[in-house]
Amino acid sequence: MRKYFMLEINLTESSSRKTDITDIFAEYIGGTGVASKLMYDENNNCNPYDPDASVYFAIGPFSNIFPVATKTVALFRSPLTGNLGESHAGGRMALALYGAGIHVLKITGKSEYPCFITIENDEVQFRRANSLKGMSALATERVLRDSIKSSHKRSILRIGPAGERKSSIACAVVDGSRHFGRLGLGGVLGSKNLKAIVISGNNYLEVPDKSHFNKFYKSLYDKVVKSPLMRKYHDLGTAMNVMPLSEINGLPTRNFSQGYFENAAKIGGEAFAEKHLAQQTACAHCQVGCIHMGTLREEFDSQEHMYKMNKVSYDYELIYACGSNLSIESTDQILKILLFIEKQGWDAMSMGVVMAWATEAYQKGIIDDNLTDGLVLNFGDGETYMKVMANIRDGKNEFYRDLEMGARHCAEKYGGEDIAIVFGGNEAPGYMTGLYSFLGYATGIRHSHLDSGGYSLDQKAPKGEAVSQKLTKSLYDDAVWRMVLNSLVICLFARNVYDTATIIEGLSVMEKTDYTEEDLLRKAKKIHAIKYRIKERFGFDVLESLLPEKLTHVQTTNGKVSKKDFSEQLEYFASLLKDDYDEFPDITI
Repeated sequence: MRKYFMLEINLTESSSRKTDITDIFAEYIGGTGVASKLMYDENNNCNPYDPDASVYFAIGPFSNIFPVATKTVALFRSPLTGNLGESHAGGRMALALYGAGIHVLKITGKSEYPCFITIENDEVQFRRANSLKGMSALATERVLRDSIKSSHKRSILRIGPAGERKSSIACAVVDGSRHFGRLGLGGVLGSKNLKAIVISGNNYLEVPDKSHFNKFYKSLYDKVVKSPLMRKYHDLGTAMNVMPLSEINGLPTRNFSQGYFENAAKIGGEAFAEKHLAQQTACAHCQVGCIHMGTLREEFDSQEHMYKMNKVSYDYELIYACGSNLSIESTDQILKILLFIEKQGWDAMSMGVVMAWATEAYQKGIIDDNLTDGLVLNFGDGETYMKVMANIRDGKNEFYRDLEMGARHCAEKYGGEDIAIVFGGNEAPGYMTGLYSFLGYATGIRHSHLDSGGYSLDQKAPKGEAVSQKLTKSLYDDAVWRMVLNSLVICLFARNVYDTATIIEGLSVMEKTDYTEEDLLRKAKKIHAIKYRIKERFGFDVLESLLPEKLTHVQTTNGKVSKKDFSEQLEYFASLLKDDYDEFPDITI
């Protein structure tokens, strides 16, 4: 029987131990399911920045074994929302954890000095990181890559200066250009004085039935490389969605004032490819290569005509947040903003929404020149946005320090709550397609478009039937089923490749299990219920989820969203959740 292990690291004690958690994997599949069960059983209600707050990184039974099972999931208490934080990242981290023989990495405690950790197979070392303090996320990766030698494939997770400042919107950066982007993991790691983790190893699994494995792997590989969706994301990446969403009035523009951006063609995937595309890369064990890197040419000596070249990753979500939502029509300007964000280690989506809120608040007179230190905020003014971020970085004044605590924090303190586009405290993703995009953000575990795909339901809804309990049930069912996908920790681009039959066969190949669809669905419901119980423990109530006032006045793909429709479908969603609670009476707050 395959064994699964958790490595627990206590930064306060500079200690580690490895424990067998095979029984938890057997019940909760892996990834998000296992990490949720561990977090639920820990029953820890401390502040996100308390040394006792735990961070879990987890992979699943398919990780580094089957195509596009590329992600690592992180679970923690979010400093941005005060609630359950969950974020997923690609890169090489899943490969490195697998190679080190680690399926869950748990971090707790706080180091007495800035530190980084190296993990190579069963060897864990705690090292001082004083020389890395204040270093950008990009520079930190370069230094550690050059100084920490290993004969195995490595993954380097690190935070930037924003994480060290305990910013609520700080991310953790993985390898070249992947991120645990949402909900403030970087700030949690910064509160622990943990600058980076370097992981490597050479433990590999002996396949139980090579003939069956090879046949299954070949069929799965063919499905991936022949998928039209996968081909689409290789060619232009998710940036190809910019123009289509604008055409259907679903692209957030100028702080969600409208869904159409008149300059969408100037910042779409085609424009980035023609002007900037340098390479397409992939996460470890992915055949698609959806990561698109653009070159940014910047002058640093005008007299000698000297320029430097930077590679910056871009995708749809980043272009929405730092492009259309700020009314930026220049691809060069968007890349400049993204490079600044990358160095600081902020979540680009959150920073874009925060600056959009600040701009509208300034124009409405909610904030003034005294707060902005004389900066005049206008949509489309990219150079001023660069100055805003520099002021945040430098802690210019209290207002700028507040901006990196998130839009909800700022709106509650300065006003303008009706124009702060946040759900559950998290800055909104880049889809304003209608009720189900917003309902998905409000009810989702992560308050993300990835929780239930509501934006897709909006686009597929029959004309005149944009609101119904049938669609809400579909939203709920998708949210539940994604517990299986996130426990396998596959990339969600491959969610149609990993259908139920494929998952069952894959588990049979690797685990010698005999699951049915009903078995998987029951596990999914249980994981989903556990996650919501954790959220409720931290103070979340799905029935108190709010629709930002501004979003009831704007035109979406499916017209205006009414408070009445939102409230009614929210109540129906809550009733479906209660039914699942009743199925698992042992899961309590």
